[in-house]
Amino acid sequence: MQAIQEITKPDLSGLHLVPEPRPVIQLENIHKTYTMGDVQVHALRGVSLTIREGEFVAIMGASGSGKSTTMNILGCLDQPTKGSYILDGQDVSEMTKDERADIRSRKIGFVFQGFNLLSRTSALENVELPMLYAGVSGSQRHARAMASLAAVGLAGREQNHPNQLSGGQQQRVAVARALVNEPALILADEPTGNLDSRTSVEVMEIFQRLNRERGITLILVTHEQDIAQYAKRVIVFKDGKIRKDYQVEDQRNAAEELKNLPVIEDDDED
Repeated sequence: MQAIQEITKPDLSGLHLVPEPRPVIQLENIHKTYTMGDVQVHALRGVSLTIREGEFVAIMGASGSGKSTTMNILGCLDQPTKGSYILDGQDVSEMTKDERADIRSRKIGFVFQGFNLLSRTSALENVELPMLYAGVSGSQRHARAMASLAAVGLAGREQNHPNQLSGGQQQRVAVARALVNEPALILADEPTGNLDSRTSVEVMEIFQRLNRERGITLILVTHEQDIAQYAKRVIVFKDGKIRKDYQVEDQRNAAEELKNLPVIEDDDED
């Protein structure tokens, strides 16, 4: 009778397995219902989602799909009616309004379509503002704000007021402000909505660079498919549910695209 050959398991002791990045966002069976008179509107219907450290995610969906409600919950601006939300290891689902405001200032950087800058203060002062609320000392605020503005290409523009900056430069100030407290994630809500084509690509280049070089977790809400292609992962909402969740196979490279786009003189608008 033929001998049965002994099967030995491969020796894996010398291999270094890379651990999976930790979750920054964990949504579990999130529901959100708004009561409008006698009518209940179900904005979210059982959304479960995990986003890990270092991901660059685009959230898409038509008006009324649930993407804006999801963004508000992720940003601790609203609470779910049912379900749990773990942000960077902390359960924020049942937090009070003041507790949510505190974690929002420490854990989340926001970038909005309308920039949301204070018009009578300089770029430097706009960027320092989140640190002022966080109780950071004056010298630290100045140093960190200067470094944050330099990171988005605005060294030398620190004393300019918003009306002295182009739309693209104002959005860069907003990105610098979002970065300055070293948040667990950055939420960008239609950040290219008010920008021309080249300036939109410039902003996406900053996001891609920050994600690639610093490992910053980014969530981008957009209705533009071409903008979503700069992300690594796309999540599509419809009727309060996630309908698609996929990795971007052919990610656009903003830095390469900028080489072939005409330069706007001094990056200023008329």
